[in-house]
Amino acid sequence: MRFTPRLTRRRFLALASAGCLGVGLYTWRVEPHWLKVVRREMPVRNLPSALEGRTLIQLSDLHVGPVVDADYLIASLEHVNSLKPDLIVVTGDFMTCHLHEQVDKVAEVMEHLRPAELGTYASLGNHDYGLGWRRTEVADRLTRRLTDLGIHVLRNDVRSIQGLQLVGLEDYWCPAFDVATVFSRVRWDGPTLTLCHNPDALDDERLSACRGWFLAGHTHGGQCRPPFLPPPILPVKNRRYTAGEIAVPGGKSLYINRGLGYLRRVRFNVRPEITAFVLRRADDVQRGDS
Repeated sequence: MRFTPRLTRRRFLALASAGCLGVGLYTWRVEPHWLKVVRREMPVRNLPSALEGRTLIQLSDLHVGPVVDADYLIASLEHVNSLKPDLIVVTGDFMTCHLHEQVDKVAEVMEHLRPAELGTYASLGNHDYGLGWRRTEVADRLTRRLTDLGIHVLRNDVRSIQGLQLVGLEDYWCPAFDVATVFSRVRWDGPTLTLCHNPDALDDERLSACRGWFLAGHTHGGQCRPPFLPPPILPVKNRRYTAGEIAVPGGKSLYINRGLGYLRRVRFNVRPEITAFVLRRADDVQRGDS
C-alpha cells in the first residue's frame, strides 16, 4: 500500500513559509543582479543610410550610491563593452545622493564604459539633482565629471549623429526642463531620437508636436510585478508607462528601459536591463513585415 502523507495545517504553514522565504531570497539576492540584454530593432523614418544596421545601446538608472553594488554596475558596463555598440545613450539617474557626495563614485564606475564609435550621450534624471531633485549645482558638477570621461550630457540640447537628430531633455520633475530651448532647432519630420528620463513628459502638451523615438527610464519597470498583473507601484502618473515599447499617439514611439540599479535591493519579475537596438529604416522594416 502506498502511503500519502496528510497535509496538516502545520505542514501547510511550513511549506508556505519555505516558499515565502525562497521568493524573498530570490527577490533580494538573485534578480536585482540578473542582467538581461533585450535585443530589438528600432525602425527610424528617413534614417541616414550610414546608420543602417548600427547598434545603439540604451542604459538607464544606475543609481550609483550606498545601495547599489558598484562591482555589479562595473560588470554590467564591461558587458556593454563586449557588445561593441556603435552608439551609447544613458537616460538618467546616474546616482542616488543628497548633494554631490556620489559624483566621484559615478566617475569611478563610468570610466569602465568604453567610448562608442559614434559617441556616448546622456540625459539626466531627477536623482541627479540631489535630494529634492532641484539642486542644479549638483547636476552641473555631475555633468562636468561625465564630460571629462567623454560622455556628452545633453541638457535641453540637440546633436547630429551622422544625420540622426539626438535630443536630450532635462528631467521632467526638475526646474530646468525646457522644451522651447530645443524645439526650434529640431526638424521633427526628420530622423529623431529623444532622451527623456521620465516618460510622463510625453503627456505634456509642450511635447505634443514632437515626433520620432523617445527613450526613457525612471520606472525600473516597477521593480516588483506580480505575474500577469501590472506593477503595484510606479513613479509616474500615466500607469501605462511601465517598461518596454509603449504605444503613444501623435507620431511618437516610446521605449522604457527597466534600468540597471534600484532604490531598494528588490526585483521580482522585472530583471535589470541593457537594451540593444539595431537601427533600421522604418520603410524597409514595414516592407519586410508586409
